[in-house]
Amino acid sequence: MIRNLLLAGVALPVIAAGPALAQDEAAPTQEDEILVTGIRETLRTSIDVKKRETAIVDALSTDEIGDLPALSVGEAIQTITGATTHREKGGASEIALRGLGPFLSNTTFNGRDATNGSGDRSVNFNQFPSELVNNIKIYKSQQADLVEGGVAGTIDIGTLRPLDYGRMRVQGEIKANYSPYQDKIIGSSAWGWRGTLSYVDQFKLGGLGDIGIAIGVQRNSVSNPEETVAASTTWTACNATALVSNNNCSEVTREQAAAGTPFYLTPNALTFRQISEVDQRDAIFGAVQWRFSDRVELNLDAQYSDREFIENRRDLNISEMRRGHTAVEYDENGIIQRLEGSSAVESTATHLSRAEEYLGAGANLRWDATDRLTLKLDGSYSRTIRKEVERQVRLRTDQFDVNGTRNFFSTAPFASNNIRVPYVYEVLPGNYAPTVTFDPRFDVTNHDLFWDDARARRDESRRQNEIWGVRLDADYRMDGFITTLAVGGRLAEQTYRDYDVRNENTYNPSMAEDQRINQLCRTQFPQTGFLDAAEGNSISSWATFDPLCLMREYTGSEDPGLPASLLSPANRDVTERTLAGYVMAEYESELGNMPIRGNFGVRVVNTKVESIGLRSAFDLINNPDGTITLDPIDDSFESVTIKSETTRFLPSINAIFELEPNRLLLRAAAYRAMSRPAPSGLGAGRTFSLDTSGTTVEDAISEIRANGSPRLKPLMSWNGDLSLEYYPDRDSLFAATLYFKEFSGGFIPFVTNEEFVIGGQDVSVPVIQTANSPDKSQLWGVEITLTNRFSWLPAPLDGFGGKISYNYADTNFKNEDLRLGDVLDPLTGTVSEGIIPPAGLSGFSAHVVSAQLYYQLDGFSIQGIYNYRSNYYQDFVGSNAQLRYVRGNETFDLRASYNVNRNISLRLEATNIFDSPKITDMPVKGSIRQYHYYGPRYFIGARFRL
Repeated sequence: MIRNLLLAGVALPVIAAGPALAQDEAAPTQEDEILVTGIRETLRTSIDVKKRETAIVDALSTDEIGDLPALSVGEAIQTITGATTHREKGGASEIALRGLGPFLSNTTFNGRDATNGSGDRSVNFNQFPSELVNNIKIYKSQQADLVEGGVAGTIDIGTLRPLDYGRMRVQGEIKANYSPYQDKIIGSSAWGWRGTLSYVDQFKLGGLGDIGIAIGVQRNSVSNPEETVAASTTWTACNATALVSNNNCSEVTREQAAAGTPFYLTPNALTFRQISEVDQRDAIFGAVQWRFSDRVELNLDAQYSDREFIENRRDLNISEMRRGHTAVEYDENGIIQRLEGSSAVESTATHLSRAEEYLGAGANLRWDATDRLTLKLDGSYSRTIRKEVERQVRLRTDQFDVNGTRNFFSTAPFASNNIRVPYVYEVLPGNYAPTVTFDPRFDVTNHDLFWDDARARRDESRRQNEIWGVRLDADYRMDGFITTLAVGGRLAEQTYRDYDVRNENTYNPSMAEDQRINQLCRTQFPQTGFLDAAEGNSISSWATFDPLCLMREYTGSEDPGLPASLLSPANRDVTERTLAGYVMAEYESELGNMPIRGNFGVRVVNTKVESIGLRSAFDLINNPDGTITLDPIDDSFESVTIKSETTRFLPSINAIFELEPNRLLLRAAAYRAMSRPAPSGLGAGRTFSLDTSGTTVEDAISEIRANGSPRLKPLMSWNGDLSLEYYPDRDSLFAATLYFKEFSGGFIPFVTNEEFVIGGQDVSVPVIQTANSPDKSQLWGVEITLTNRFSWLPAPLDGFGGKISYNYADTNFKNEDLRLGDVLDPLTGTVSEGIIPPAGLSGFSAHVVSAQLYYQLDGFSIQGIYNYRSNYYQDFVGSNAQLRYVRGNETFDLRASYNVNRNISLRLEATNIFDSPKITDMPVKGSIRQYHYYGPRYFIGARFRL
């Protein structure tokens, strides 16, 4: 309903403006000489950028810093046609273009590749403050001088060049932040703040030329509370004809499913999670532009961002969702509607901290060697380091409570030593959150029930992504049909290294000691109204504990520190070396009386990958709680190096036909593009998944997954774009683009046996990896943009304006589920049919809508920003994992400002006003995995300019 009303509110005035837009462009009026500022200036500048570019480009640009319509770069980008975001912690993070996932895009910062702490090739745009960025370009079609580009497009973030800015500016902004969800956290403040200060100036140095400097800093201190119910990331197809009331369900095989054996899909575990968080980010952006003469110019720029957040998590876990099933009800797709089961129940307290540091720097020297020849030399460096430390203590139910009183669920008809609680799980019609009902005699808020098998776990992970690059370009201006000939090359080295290590022990001291710790570390449930907006949720609180108190009392220290060795079979060490070159010609001519212009060229990209993995023997450890742990034997580690190499030729051509000069343009583009796998996806490590119910080594190791496939090749595509653009005036645009992509190969799992020494035994275990499939697939789509200032309305309604964009795409691309989808036999090349259907491209949404409606009068402006994205498949970064779908979602943000005078303005901003949740399914659509709430956020502040 919200969507329909808003779309109507924006679209109808634009359509009604048709007669006005159809008029010939009038001669410049006095209004054209008036200084245009604010939202209208941003949209006008963005239209100008699109009009000037040779390739098919959409942009968000402003002459001023701090005027992009969003709180972060990610939220700004999603106002651009065809761009949409994946939201994390309530804010925009990774970007999908034209409904295509982040891994299909290439992201640059001032034209240079940027690193990421997630292990993929996209960028966490939430890391960068929009107040220190003043232009964003998205290249939808490719051209040769982009060197690499991406299948979906290239996103380039640009910062201010101070000499080009041309004036001195001191600007500061302070905002107070209010989060209603944080107000639900007991004993905490719902308020935060962010402050920004920037300075731009120019100086004459006499014989040394002119120099300009720009520097901006920001401190952002906010809270990002979350509340969620989520299932595990591993799902099983259970054989519905072989229910076992006192053990795990039996998995159905591919052959059984193909023969018609009924099955239902269940996760390994289910978690109710309450999160309170403190989030702080510091950012510094700087630039120096030194023009030695009319022929020589040096540009230096650097960006630094340091973000740290601390989460306190309180979890209620149903840890054995595969166990004790009876009375299972499911639909024709295997989606559970209701089941009865029994599981150990856990209260888990976690303290998690993450620090992410980004550093980017570059130097660009431009030399106009002659009136025709320009040389440009560029060097760049980018590094992201993300470190995460998680300290967690789990307490389980037992046949007795902590006072030694026998629990009801350990008596008949259950075994005398039973620790499992009966429950009913159901998803009621119309509800998104699953309803979990425990036997009424089991009180989840009773601390006495959670005390046994205390497991203290410390996980530490560190990811480092680093890129060095150097680039040389030469442009030669010519006379005739070809106006410029450009050649260039780029040499780059990217490294990705990580580790993920764990200290873990299970403790069973005396009952008296458990009782003491239980009493000492109890906490009040830290939130009111937990998941009260989630229809179907049945659990509003449970017994919680202080994680650091538990860690200290069981281990003797709040932080036990790293294990003795950081070596692990799961570690990744990837080096990727790229050598790329291009030649491109720009041309200009006439076809009859119609001006035409464009470019054509070819890129050649050679990529070499070297991935190092570790292999070791393992000790098999039987823990006191009955679980099994594999412990690598340090002195048995061996290094395995896997290398691969590819060379790809990427031709491209862009043409612009000026059907009506400067007003009606027809653009056409044809090009070949490539997108490489994520750096973390090229790892050579191994990750072990354990089945704690196994009685032998072979049974215990349910599977081994490769945490990357070094021999994965780039995803290639042939592409065609056709765009019609109409520019009636400087504030108006109508654009429609039709595009087509043909992909060479998708992705498919394959399984090979590898030998491991476990517990002194030689064990052959299937290892799941990912390969390029031989299939071809297609995608086609259309995107439409309408922008108009309603100047044809009488005053004061002529202050209204709007923009609406829509992207529709369709594809037959296939991504198979690692455990339940089609699987390739690498020896025979045959494919075994999977149990569940495949997904499409990661990040692919069929429908993407962005709409803006603004009103600007004198010093007052207000803008509503609406975004909608239909459901999409989202892979798990850096590992071979199962299919996950994000349901369609919509958000509405609001921005308002009032200029008190030319120096001071007041500002109000609100994000996610209607509290849209994020809902995910797994491993098929409709099988709910997670229901996630962030809540809205409000900002009020003031800005000064001198």
